Amino acid sequence: MFPLRDNVPSRSWPVMNVFLIACNLLIFLYEVSLGPRLQDFLMTFGVVPAKILYLTREEPGNLREIILPFFTSMFLHGGWFHVISNMWFLWIFGDNVEDRLGHFRYLVFYILCGLVAGWVHYAVNPTSGVPTVGASGAISGVMGAYYMLYPRARVLTLLPLFVFVEIIEVPAFFFLGFWFVMQLLQGMFSLAMVDTMSGGVAWWAHAGGFAAGAVLVFVFKRRSYRGVYRDQYWPW
Repeated sequence: MFPLRDNVPSRSWPVMNVFLIACNLLIFLYEVSLGPRLQDFLMTFGVVPAKILYLTREEPGNLREIILPFFTSMFLHGGWFHVISNMWFLWIFGDNVEDRLGHFRYLVFYILCGLVAGWVHYAVNPTSGVPTVGASGAISGVMGAYYMLYPRARVLTLLPLFVFVEIIEVPAFFFLGFWFVMQLLQGMFSLAMVDTMSGGVAWWAHAGGFAAGAVLVFVFKRRSYRGVYRDQYWPW
């Protein structure tokens, strides 16, 4: 399933969401310009679990190389489809979450979700030598927050059915809940197919980011916010 749009209008201009999208796109263009140097760049600024595990054991004082990749990796991407699909999801779901949290809180929330996602990936794959990059973990956190804030919103969804394509409108709680379950299932399947030198999708980073967002949203949401649609909320 691929989302096309939701039906929740934003009550304010999503300054931080646009800023994050712009940052990710500009940094990706810089990646493209690196040519053959790109691999070394990703190994330095992406999360490489085996490298971080080695440093924490042998050079625990090297905090820059241990901690910095968890921040920088969430602004890097591995290809055009990777960055465009991530930014599309962020564009659809991020504006409403920023609207509910406030601009600065949204930025802090986004980064924290990305950090949790990176740590979960590292914890599950500590011996992987593959650099993990992408905003997917942080965006998963935004989706987790949207799931809790706007469960009864409607998401216009592109649904491929073999040779046919359907466009249907589904409740956000179903679209996002199905997406989360798929990340968990794919993550559990990946545990049985470990190959530390091959690439792949960081399923556990997605699941960890989503769970973090679903919890942290209650810490970051504005209590005095009034511009909401009451029928889009759970009882809480």
